Amino acid sequence: MFRVLFLLFIIMPIIEIMVLINVGALIGALPTIVLVIVTAWLGAKMVRQQGLATYQSVQHKLAQGQMPSDEIIAALLLLVAGVLLLTPGFITDGFGLALLWPVSRGAIVKLVQQQLAKSQKNGSAFFYTNVNQQQDFQDFYQQQGSQANPFQQNDDVIDIEADSKTIDADKNNKRIE
Repeated sequence: MFRVLFLLFIIMPIIEIMVLINVGALIGALPTIVLVIVTAWLGAKMVRQQGLATYQSVQHKLAQGQMPSDEIIAALLLLVAGVLLLTPGFITDGFGLALLWPVSRGAIVKLVQQQLAKSQKNGSAFFYTNVNQQQDFQDFYQQQGSQANPFQQNDDVIDIEADSKTIDADKNNKRIE
């Protein structure tokens, strides 16, 4: 893990600076700066567009009662793509654009799902999914013998809604509440 973080936070910025200097030497400083700003702007626009499409896909799957696992991973990848595209540099822009491309993002989603399944199979990761969560909570409280069961019926409580109104009792405008 240390090697990955070292690569990301020390080596990658050094490489990005070298590439920016070389591109600046080839096309000039101002065009390089404009190119970095334009790629960040276009990247943010594309991430927003694809993020909204992914959000709609999540809503559609949830409405059908399906788990949107592909879409959740794709949304996380779009978040990473947005961060990479907003980071100044051409290498990070390349990785960000690769994550925006639906074909490569789909392949990465499948790879992530395979890794998660592998981690779950060998016991290094645990995932909890539940259709009837309230029933499981009730079972948990019954097993624990807890008095703080929020699902326990309490016949001593009467829940009502009431409004206070004034009534004119007589002509002297005495109010009775």
